[in-house]
Amino acid sequence: MQTENLSEIDDNDLARATITILERIRPHLRTIAMAVGLVFAGLAAWTLVSSQRDAEKMQAWDACLAAFSARDGAQLGQVTSRYPGSAAAVWSQILLADGALSEGTELMFVDRARARERLDAAAGIYAGVMSQRPAEVAAERAIFGLAKAREALGDLAAAKQGYETLVAEHPQSPLRGLAESRLAALGRPAVPEWYHWFESHDAKAPATPESPAAGE
Repeated sequence: MQTENLSEIDDNDLARATITILERIRPHLRTIAMAVGLVFAGLAAWTLVSSQRDAEKMQAWDACLAAFSARDGAQLGQVTSRYPGSAAAVWSQILLADGALSEGTELMFVDRARARERLDAAAGIYAGVMSQRPAEVAAERAIFGLAKAREALGDLAAAKQGYETLVAEHPQSPLRGLAESRLAALGRPAVPEWYHWFESHDAKAPATPESPAAGE
């Protein structure tokens, strides 16, 4: 048999096989078309959602940075409520806690009651961040901040535990040196004694000066 005839037979067999397959799937063509359509619709929806998420992430970071630049605690709070679960929301919480920690530490020397309110608020926010199991750097900041807040409140045992956790769980953290420094300080007898003395001398809010008329 000549090569041309063999080629023709092969082509005919292929054509018949193709027709047979088409005949078999013809009743299911509509279902197949619908399935293919659903797959493409799913891909389109995923692409749209992904692009929306990227846009939301950018908006969240823009809002966080704007609030931080303006030193506006209310705006930082809005970021956490508008973009829950986002990295920008986590850092907005950390920045809010940092502000409360700084304010509370300063108030300890003039208004102990108000200072404790702010330090308790900072500790609560840091603890809330930690409960979300954030990324490495955010987790380190929250652990260290909570330990600092506990130390400022005079809860030295909890503060030491926090510093120890940072050193043990995040050995590569840039905050490790500071944590080790605080651990060394809290390990000296004079430091707990100073905290005990400081706690015994309660600072109160300064009284409002009386007007000249009231003093007459």
